[in-house]
Amino acid sequence: MKFPDSVENLIKKFSKLPGIGKKSAERFVFFLLGEREALQQLGQSINDLDLKIHQCTICGNIAEEEQCPICTDPKRDQSTLCVVENFKDLYAIEASQQYRGRYHILMGLISPLEGKGPEKLKIKELVERVKDENISEVILATSSSTEGDTTCLYIDRLLKPFSIKVTRLAFGLAVGSDIAHADQTTLGRALAGRQNI
Repeated sequence: MKFPDSVENLIKKFSKLPGIGKKSAERFVFFLLGEREALQQLGQSINDLDLKIHQCTICGNIAEEEQCPICTDPKRDQSTLCVVENFKDLYAIEASQQYRGRYHILMGLISPLEGKGPEKLKIKELVERVKDENISEVILATSSSTEGDTTCLYIDRLLKPFSIKVTRLAFGLAVGSDIAHADQTTLGRALAGRQNI
């Protein structure tokens, strides 16, 4: 027996979310059908997300105002930019409480296989910021992948004429990990990125 169209439609929408299969989507929908107040609150929250959230006009972070709280904070280091792939990476770095500069979100990585060239990312905007703002260091905080490496090399080449410091996050062994179980690439990067004690 087929569910009513509106129920089927919502199940399909939930199923498109990352990590949600058809059975989980069905559980969500049937829960919401039994909890009308939760259904209305969820609907309002989704509507608020659509109407109130946009990208910061400076860094590309999510914000309810024209500029995000990080870009408008005068206590942040104005001379350092940390370049990240997406919002999630920005929030992960912020959670570490180890970085006090500003950010630039690329909105992806260069990936020819996915049809994503440099022109589809916010790389041109990054170069403009370096040109217009008093930036002394750009930290490239992309993932340790072929796409992340390619993006870093491309950006590094574009920023060479500005004579600024361009660095990349160190990659290596995770805290508490066993050396014997680390892959060769991770071990190699851990050795290459070693620091004085």
